[in-house]
Amino acid sequence: MKTLAQFFFSYRVRALLRKEFAQMRRDRRLVMSLVVFPTLQLLLFTLVLNATVSNLKLGIIDDSRTPESRGLTSTLTESKSFKLAGYYYSVEKLGEAISHGDVDAGVVIPFTYARDLQRGRPVTVQLLLNAMNANTAAIAQGYAEGVIQTYNAGLTTGGLHAKLLEIPVSDISRRGVARLSGAYLYNPGLVASWFVVTGIFGLLLLMNGAMVAATSMVKEREAGTIEQLLMSPAGTYEIIVAKIAPLFVVLFLMVVFAIVLIKLAFDVPFQGGISIVLSGAALCVLSGIGLGTVIATFTHSAFQAQLTSFFVNPLLTTASGAVTPAEAIPNWLQPLVKINPIRHFSQIARSSMIKGSGFESLWPDFLVLGIFTLIMVSASVWRFRKQLS
Repeated sequence: MKTLAQFFFSYRVRALLRKEFAQMRRDRRLVMSLVVFPTLQLLLFTLVLNATVSNLKLGIIDDSRTPESRGLTSTLTESKSFKLAGYYYSVEKLGEAISHGDVDAGVVIPFTYARDLQRGRPVTVQLLLNAMNANTAAIAQGYAEGVIQTYNAGLTTGGLHAKLLEIPVSDISRRGVARLSGAYLYNPGLVASWFVVTGIFGLLLLMNGAMVAATSMVKEREAGTIEQLLMSPAGTYEIIVAKIAPLFVVLFLMVVFAIVLIKLAFDVPFQGGISIVLSGAALCVLSGIGLGTVIATFTHSAFQAQLTSFFVNPLLTTASGAVTPAEAIPNWLQPLVKINPIRHFSQIARSSMIKGSGFESLWPDFLVLGIFTLIMVSASVWRFRKQLS
């Protein structure tokens, strides 16, 4: 332990660390990429990738033109799911509006709507959906069905031809009724941003760590300062530590800033300990630095490093389950999901923040994340030493 402390606090390592921090301070673009860009990405990605569909443009064909039909229209358009885009007088015109993108959905209310309701007859209301985006169409259909159920409940409580049936006691004894009562655990309000922002958090840590590490290493080589470091009295491991440590410190400051932003901007609860999230974030940052250093050692320019990252980053992002459930990923990609550091950090962040889970239940994710970090850092040190020699 004393030898390790003497290594990290030797005058050569301190001099190299001062040099690295001074170089970072002069590089304003690097500071912006570590502070401004992650903030914008965290805000924009979470808002854009939100699965909630709202303000769908709704076209109405009201052939009934009665208070009952206007009540149905009001119920649909007063919700946050739909907004009234206009009234149409033929199905052909409504179909053209949907095909041109002027409206996203259409409702056709028949002429006999009010009369059938008053006589207690079932009424069919047609819902037209633009299914070019199948996911949006399915969500819109679910919204419309929920609104119709609420409207039907209002009709029943309003006393519109309610019919009461007297059930004999003998029938009750012979026939039971099963009712399903749902309870939403950990997220009673069904806030979709809680799931997305915790996934984007891990994605940004790894991607920004890899990008910054690869860029700084390649710039050092292009500027010729690597050769100058080799002429100094510092050893190979001291140079490697001096390269990795400042990046880790600056990126960890970004972690703290991102956690504050997640709490203030998206009101994500912190049910568990903050130390669990910070420990997982530290491993994820080290994984990103190791990955970026490995990429930099295989490339000879910044353009080559960016091109190599283009093939690596999308694969890790797609198979991470950061913004979509990991169970929806195809079976042939599931092995990559199991070793993906973004996946395991997202699980740590979500479980700790939202569920309040501790290390006793999250240790498998820490184990996989730690093994991946150890492999990446070891590979980066080995490749960097080989390049220096």
